Amino acid sequence: MTLLHDVAGDGPSAVVLLHSGVCDRRMWDGQFAHLAEAGHRVVRCDLRGFGESPVDAPHHHGEDVLALLDALGIERAAFVGSSFGGRVALDLAARHPRRVSALALLCAGMPGHEPSADLRAWGGREDALLESGDIDGAVALNVDTWLGPEAGTETRERVREMQRRAFDLQLAAPDAYFPNGPEADAAALARVDVPCLVVSGAHDVADFRQIAVRLAGLLPRARHVELDWAGHLPALERPEETAALLAAFLAAPAGARPPYMTEGFTAPGVSGR
Repeated sequence: MTLLHDVAGDGPSAVVLLHSGVCDRRMWDGQFAHLAEAGHRVVRCDLRGFGESPVDAPHHHGEDVLALLDALGIERAAFVGSSFGGRVALDLAARHPRRVSALALLCAGMPGHEPSADLRAWGGREDALLESGDIDGAVALNVDTWLGPEAGTETRERVREMQRRAFDLQLAAPDAYFPNGPEADAAALARVDVPCLVVSGAHDVADFRQIAVRLAGLLPRARHVELDWAGHLPALERPEETAALLAAFLAAPAGARPPYMTEGFTAPGVSGR
């Protein structure tokens, strides 16, 4: 199966946008055209079980993404991953380093991360709602948890729609959705030697802020930037600012740091670490 996707731009460098686990490829509406206009060939896709990509068999998300790139004739790309999409991007970079030129990880998950007691408790609440058939309650729980204070009514409604779609697909085929295969371990991640922007949100769940700090110390060419206004989904909370942040990172020469990633730089809402 080929993942449902959109392509924009015809620049020499490819950029792949991987969505979070509560969204689908529509979460990148605020960055998709912007990055194409900045000179990139931009691909955004729905992973299986999200948006317009149904679940039809057990699968591995990373291998699905590589199959899509092969179909599009893209040998190497920069990957931008939000939350679960960041986890997929990290695993891809560790397993297939020749396919990845750079990583931008927005409040990313991490292979092998052991959830905190608070996050396990949250997962238990979500499971209980789903098992009782209260899908709307589970959707509301996700919207309330993953969006920060910048998210208005329209943004909340967009996430509500995307999360409901994901639940509808995944609950219809649970045995096909959940298998994903083994992931890279910390030792493999430490060998991911490409420029990497690690972004965290000051209003995000503690696990993801801790993952950002850990990744910044683990990945050899990473830089950590915390957004003091952001929750878990900065691409939706402040689309234009997030687009500018990504464009600046992707425009930097290999090995160089954009201005916001240098020591001593200060700007509203961005702190470099």
